[in-house]
Amino acid sequence: MRAIAYDEFGSADVLHLRDLPDPHPGPDTVVVRVVAAGVNPVDYKVREGYLQGLIDVDFPAVPGWDVAGVVEQVGLDTPELQVGDEVFAYARKDTVGGGTLAERVAVPVRTVARKPASIGFEEAAAVPLAGLTALQTVRRSGLGEGSTVLVHAAAGGVGSFATQLAVHAGARVVGTASEPNHPYLRELGAEPITYGAGLVDRARALAPDGYDVILDYVGGDAVETAGELLADGGTVVSITDARARDELGGEYVWVRPDPDDLTALAGLIDAGAVRVEVAQVFDLADAADAHRAVETGHTRGKVVVRVG
Repeated sequence: MRAIAYDEFGSADVLHLRDLPDPHPGPDTVVVRVVAAGVNPVDYKVREGYLQGLIDVDFPAVPGWDVAGVVEQVGLDTPELQVGDEVFAYARKDTVGGGTLAERVAVPVRTVARKPASIGFEEAAAVPLAGLTALQTVRRSGLGEGSTVLVHAAAGGVGSFATQLAVHAGARVVGTASEPNHPYLRELGAEPITYGAGLVDRARALAPDGYDVILDYVGGDAVETAGELLADGGTVVSITDARARDELGGEYVWVRPDPDDLTALAGLIDAGAVRVEVAQVFDLADAADAHRAVETGHTRGKVVVRVG
C-alpha cells in the first residue's frame, strides 16, 4: 500500500511517500480502507521528537490518528462492525507506527464508530481527535445552561467544536481569535475578542463578574491569566498546561479514544447542532505540506489529507 512514513525525527522534510506492507487485523481490530485522514498538532510534535518518553515511535513510522473510511477486514471478535461499514476513528494506539496517512490502517474497535451520515469522509476525518478533545473538556468543565465561558483559540480545530458544544449546552460563550475569524465565531454563536496584548481587559469588560469556565486550547498566557478572569468557584480546563490542575484546581486533559463519545458527536453533527470546518484538503503525496500548514498554528478548523 502507499503510505507516508518517516525513519527519523525531524521537520516535515522527513515525510516521504513509499510502499509499505498492508496491515492485518488483530482479534479486536478492523482494517479500514482510508478515504481521508485528519492532521493534528500532536502529529508534528511526535514527528519532531518532542513527545519522546510519553509516546514510543516505531520506525518506519506512519503518522496520523484521525481517519474516515470503509471497513475492509474484520478481526476474530469484532461484532460491532462489518465489512463495508463507513466509519471514523481516533485510532490512537500505544505506539506511533501504523498510522492513518496510508491507504489502509488497522484500527482497534475501542477507537471507532460509524461515520456521521450527513457529511462526507473528508469532513468526518476532521472530527475525531479535535471533536473528542472538545467534548471531553467541555464535559469535565461542568459548564451548562447559563454558564459564562471563555474559550481560548475558539476558531481552531478543537476550539471550533468546543464553542459549538458550549453554546448547545446553553452557555454564553466568549471566544478569542484573530480579527478575520470574528465573523466565523459569531456564526458559531460566540462573542469574539482579539487575543494578544490587552486580552484580560477585553475579556473582563464582557464579563465583569468573571467566567464560570475557561477552556484553554492554545497555551501561553491562557492559564497564567485565568486567575484574573475566573468567577468565584470557576474552573479552568487546559489541554496544554498542567498548571490548570496543579495550581488552579482545574482540569488537565489528554483526550481518550471513545466510540460512545464519537457516536454522540456523530449524532450532534447529523442533527445540525455541530458543524465541521475544514480549512484545507491535501492529497496524500502532499502530506508534508499538510503538516507544515498545521505547524503555522493559524488554520481555521482542520487540515485533512485525501487518501482514497
